[in-house]
Amino acid sequence: MPKPPAMPKPATMPEDALPIRHVLPELLAVLDRHGTVVLTAPPGTGKTTVVPLALAETGMRVLVAEPRRLAVRAAARRMGVSYTIRGERHKGANPMVEVVTTGVLLQRLQRDQELAGVDAVMLDECHERHLDADTALAFLLDVRDTLRPDLRLLATSATADAAQWSRLLGGPIVAATGATHPVETVWAPPAGPITPPHGLRVDPALLSHVASVVRRALAEHDGDVLCFLPGVGEIARVAGLLSGVEILQVHGQAPAHVQDAVLAPGSTRRVVLATSVAESSLTVPGVRVVVDSGLAREPRTDHARGLGSLTTVRVSKASAGQRAGRAGREAEGTVYRCWSAADHERLADHARPEIVLADLTGFALQAACWGVPDAAGLALLDPPPDAAMSAATRTLEALGALESQRVTGRGRRMVLAGVHPRLARTLLDLGPRAAEVVALLSEQLPRDATDDLVEVWRTARRGGTGFAARWRQESNRLRKAATQAREETTPETPHRAPAQVSGRDAPDDALAGLAVALAFPERVARRRGGGFLMASGTQAQLAEGSKLQTAQWLAIAIADRQAGLASARIRQAVVIDEDTARLAHPTTREHEITWRVPPGERRGDVSARTVERLGAIELSATPLKNADVREAILYGLRTEEVLTWTKQAKDLRDRLAFCHRAIGAPWPPMDSLIDLADQWLEPELSRARRRADLERIDVASALKRLIPWSERLDQTAPERIEVPSGSHIRVDYAGEQPVLAVKLQELFGWEETPEIAGVPVLVHLLSPAGRPVAVTADLASFWRDGYRSVRAELRGRYPKHPWPEDPLTASPTRRVKRSRK
Repeated sequence: MPKPPAMPKPATMPEDALPIRHVLPELLAVLDRHGTVVLTAPPGTGKTTVVPLALAETGMRVLVAEPRRLAVRAAARRMGVSYTIRGERHKGANPMVEVVTTGVLLQRLQRDQELAGVDAVMLDECHERHLDADTALAFLLDVRDTLRPDLRLLATSATADAAQWSRLLGGPIVAATGATHPVETVWAPPAGPITPPHGLRVDPALLSHVASVVRRALAEHDGDVLCFLPGVGEIARVAGLLSGVEILQVHGQAPAHVQDAVLAPGSTRRVVLATSVAESSLTVPGVRVVVDSGLAREPRTDHARGLGSLTTVRVSKASAGQRAGRAGREAEGTVYRCWSAADHERLADHARPEIVLADLTGFALQAACWGVPDAAGLALLDPPPDAAMSAATRTLEALGALESQRVTGRGRRMVLAGVHPRLARTLLDLGPRAAEVVALLSEQLPRDATDDLVEVWRTARRGGTGFAARWRQESNRLRKAATQAREETTPETPHRAPAQVSGRDAPDDALAGLAVALAFPERVARRRGGGFLMASGTQAQLAEGSKLQTAQWLAIAIADRQAGLASARIRQAVVIDEDTARLAHPTTREHEITWRVPPGERRGDVSARTVERLGAIELSATPLKNADVREAILYGLRTEEVLTWTKQAKDLRDRLAFCHRAIGAPWPPMDSLIDLADQWLEPELSRARRRADLERIDVASALKRLIPWSERLDQTAPERIEVPSGSHIRVDYAGEQPVLAVKLQELFGWEETPEIAGVPVLVHLLSPAGRPVAVTADLASFWRDGYRSVRAELRGRYPKHPWPEDPLTASPTRRVKRSRK
């Protein structure tokens, strides 16, 4: 491991002036009496650096856990003590205090639950609700209850809402008040409309406005300016809009020398552009002004598809308060908020805890190794969501880390690797050589990284960048972890990779492809159409112009799917072949008998095949002969209009439907014909093998099988009715009531309206041209009241047809009047 950069000398602090000094006696007494305590103190009171040293002065060895690496280095620098972050350790002058990340603390707890040699643990900034911090606190409370009742626990929060922490720890609250200097709030919303953030996209107009507010702040106030932005990309864009002042870009992946420069007083005026890492746990000296964009990034997890992403959100009121407090750490300050006071009132009070947002696979493995696979016995403020835990458990079972809800030896080795369980799986299966690829996947890649992960790997090897240095350091750490894991391997070694692939001489492309495929088997993807289909069933698209466009198979390392989009976006991937895909993801071979609609088609047909699949990806298919296709046929009949309904068939169906409506049983309903298929479609159904067979069925003949044996259809619902003229007119049964459409002259003398099965027939009286002139279910009433107006209207238009004054005594006819000679 390369030697860590030299730590700057601790800055001189006026410790006696820090407000935390006033509550130290009470804090130490309460901690000695109860063993647990919650300390609330606004930013700038000195809780992070003064309290650990005060505990150490009483003879206790103190472990301080911070949520971020930047905060670890900052706190250790100010106290002159040791620190440990992933892949880096520094020994300080004071051996009684060590500062670590919460992730490192979890690793230590998994190796040594008693934390031998540690007298007190201080969990700093617990209000930020990072998942590792919540987990570490739950484990520590368990240790106190079962193994180390003498272990002191101190949780600190920069917010006054600490009652929940007090209940969780079972200890009282000690509050430090009157801490910070006054901070004036300036509301500085954009003048024009701003598009709300969507996914990772932030309106460039807002970033231009933020840059203008920074320039305004520089002109209106003295001191350095700390500007909060949601991510690295936005920091770079705003930096490009500023000039004439020293600019420092601070984020979780910032090089150590940048972090050190931020934490030391500047010789000239500075603008510090930072993500949320600068909200708490550290003081940036010289800052008198804060400019807040009002945005932050939160994780989002699609548990069904196994995809995660970051999304841009509005900050909470609590976070906005934390950010504003940075301006009042050393003197009176000013915060420029790039939104209105009215918008501020609509902000959420607190940010949502990470446990309800994030992928819980790592958390679930931590809990399983601790002995509580379902996490039900852990002291957590918020329980993990059931869906997220179920998805995490399935993933761990697939990785071989869990078996029957119990952690395996493999799972224990995975948790000690210090990376996500998916990456630990790759490290265990492929060995030390895979350390470089796993290191790539465990770090946030540079913004300008290509989507070809092999190319990113080769660029990192060439070095010369801050990312390359961090990557090399993490690679060395993982290489040692892989070697140690292999030395500790027992005969229980599921999911081992083939020797020819994991061997020393495997090409970079093959090794990278298998490494990614083993870590994310559900993201193995095959080209389909203009994109790719993942084994999970999710469609994925490459960016336009990607060099990976010609690939037939990909192992996708990083992908996200934004709300409202049908396809995932491929961020990083490696070209692989089908053999590699098969090694990483199990295949299945099954008989598939379905009614299948081909892509791009509307009409389906019976499909009987033996199909080999890799998840949702179809690898091969062969016809399946002599298969029982009855269920597929019935499905096709239910979902598509497959049968050939001639007019004769439709008329017969309507007559049968009328009989069921008018009489009921034993006449069958016509709205569930497929449920009665065995009664009326046999033997045609048994012989049918495909759509064409169904289309050839004589539906009218088949429907006659539904006529009850005790009934006669022509008597119950006659196809035709004889009218007074002697004509036999077809009855239309398509509506709720039978309809008889007949020329008016054919009904002269017919006073009683006919009925069918007790239902009056609706008579449509037609003109000589066959057009409706009246509709009635009461002929007597029509002859009496309606006929006269019809006669007056039509007799001139149709003079050759009879229009008697008394239709009841006239002779019905379907002919014209006889001409006089």
